[in-house]
Amino acid sequence: MSQTLLSQINSPADLKGLGENELAQIAQELRNFIIEIVATKEGHLGASLGVIELTIALHYVFNTPDDLLVWDVGHQAYGHKILTGRRDVFHTNRDLNGISGFPKRDESEYDTFGVGHSSTSISAALGMAMASQLKGIDRKHIAVVGDASIASGMAFEALNHAGVSGADLLVILNDNAIGIDPAVGALKDYLTRTKSGKETGRDNIFESWNFDYSGPIDGHDLHLLLQELKRQKTLKGPRLLHVRTTKGKGLKQAEIDQVRYHAPGKFDKTTGDLTPSDTSLLPPKFQEVFGHTIVELAQQNENIIGITPAMPTGSSMKIMMDALPERAFDVGIAEQHAVTLAAGMATQGLIPFCNIYSTFLQRAYDQVIHDVALQKLPVIFCLDRAGLVGQDGATHHGNFDLAYLNCIPDMIIAAPMDAIELRNMMFTAQLGLEMPIAIRYPRGRGRILNWKQPFQQLEIGKARVIHDGSKIAILSIGSIGAMVDDLVSDENLDITHVDMRFLKPFDTQMLDAIFEQHQHIITIEDGTIIGGLGSVVIDYACNDFRFRESEINESLCRTSCGTKAYKNNIYKLGIPDSFIQHGPTADLHQLAGIDRETVLKLIKSLSTQ
Repeated sequence: MSQTLLSQINSPADLKGLGENELAQIAQELRNFIIEIVATKEGHLGASLGVIELTIALHYVFNTPDDLLVWDVGHQAYGHKILTGRRDVFHTNRDLNGISGFPKRDESEYDTFGVGHSSTSISAALGMAMASQLKGIDRKHIAVVGDASIASGMAFEALNHAGVSGADLLVILNDNAIGIDPAVGALKDYLTRTKSGKETGRDNIFESWNFDYSGPIDGHDLHLLLQELKRQKTLKGPRLLHVRTTKGKGLKQAEIDQVRYHAPGKFDKTTGDLTPSDTSLLPPKFQEVFGHTIVELAQQNENIIGITPAMPTGSSMKIMMDALPERAFDVGIAEQHAVTLAAGMATQGLIPFCNIYSTFLQRAYDQVIHDVALQKLPVIFCLDRAGLVGQDGATHHGNFDLAYLNCIPDMIIAAPMDAIELRNMMFTAQLGLEMPIAIRYPRGRGRILNWKQPFQQLEIGKARVIHDGSKIAILSIGSIGAMVDDLVSDENLDITHVDMRFLKPFDTQMLDAIFEQHQHIITIEDGTIIGGLGSVVIDYACNDFRFRESEINESLCRTSCGTKAYKNNIYKLGIPDSFIQHGPTADLHQLAGIDRETVLKLIKSLSTQ
């Protein structure tokens, strides 16, 4: 029976049927199960391994799903999924049409709130608790939040409100001193000093918010967790239980190298060793190009500063943090602060490169408008993970950036087709601009091996012709243009391909020439089909396009597109007006209709017209 307990658990009710003395075996089997699947299927590993005992104890003590359990971010929720009826489909985790890598409301009643971005759990659980209070429902509400996430402004806002709400809310602080990268900031130092909750030499920060604070306790001691959670179940009002855990617990390598084993890729399930792979002959990832290029530029320009909100490894800002630590900053999970910090630096003549994942810049939209663009401060935003990012799914796709930035005045929007273009855009931006610029690029590798070419200054707002043909023109923006370039070359197509490079300011001179010389115009982008490249082209063609005056390049700026409207046939390809699920990026491109085969089929059909 020693290896079959987990196979009997199809719901928390089955878990409750076990004796407390059997839960340690469940913990070991659950760890082994996650390790075995993730070793071959990939995914987030360390976070889930670190909360195995806590997950078991929560579902054993509380009456889920009647009691409402909210996980922050969701990286740590694999064990939760397996114990709540998804064990037999866990091997489909993050696959196309498989289960999501994050809690998702339409996937299970046990997933009470959809997550993926950090620091939302306390607000969500508080909202549930207040709703129960208003409706007269007696149930418990639990938010599990990490020490990196609780330092975010939204979490502080929720704590501030919860402390005066009187709501029945239990916040469990999963303190492992790391998010994806090691936690930073004064709160991390405070939590590290905390031994009993009273021994910091100052008032307990959580009690000052009217929370009943308990802990810290060992998050891997099942007996202690069960005892404390049973006590918490009898209490009401806002409480905070401080639990200390080790990310990657139970797999030696994951405990030692917690950053790499956050999402390690394939590894040996027995030894934990990463599957060896030789990447020396592969083109670099776009984020690696960013990291090496910003160091190269910063060594030449002492005013360059690097800023990232809690993603130094993922964004490759860590390369600059290692090379020039006094000029590169990880500000923690604080996108709003990162943007306005960059704005403040820009007022003093510094040149801040603010590197934020596209999906996370959404969290600082007001700051981009109010603190940066409105003041025309030349902050350089480098938006990593633009477009469809694959298996992390809808919460992490960066497909809205072109549209949500396009409607902001005094904002340059650029998207490089390849690594050389990324370097040149970064080089051009740091030479001096009169307004902010956003440079967006995708997750993963480019296609150019010899990418470290001498810098060349680009003309802001100027497109480039990649292929010159007749009748049909394809206008692309960003890295998806590489697919178009390969398609035209491989199929020997007689079409024009233009890499627009910039969405704002837009190269209307190029567009006029395209309209006058081609019958069919196809636009393609790895952004939402509403509000991006296709929308700009159609607005222009319909004589509904307006450029504002600009100091960037007056020759490109017009007050209107003239009196004639173009009658060409225009076909927009982009991400449809729906949330795209998780799955391999190639599959998602096919679903969205921006893949090679879809484009080729359209070209062939237009060639006969």
